[in-house]
Amino acid sequence: MAAPQVPETKARQGRKGVPVLIVLVAGIILAMGAWWIAEIYGVAIAPEQPVADAEHTIEN
Repeated sequence: MAAPQVPETKARQGRKGVPVLIVLVAGIILAMGAWWIAEIYGVAIAPEQPVADAEHTIEN
């Protein structure tokens, strides 16, 4: 017995469009937020005076 033929439009698994776009945009926004928080934390823990190069501080 042969399998019944199903039209292509009815065989699709789900809709495309807005829900996928919302997930992608939300993921990008969350990644940007995490980056922003990491930047603020990096600035907060950075030393006020930069450390001099070891090459210039050691006398030969």
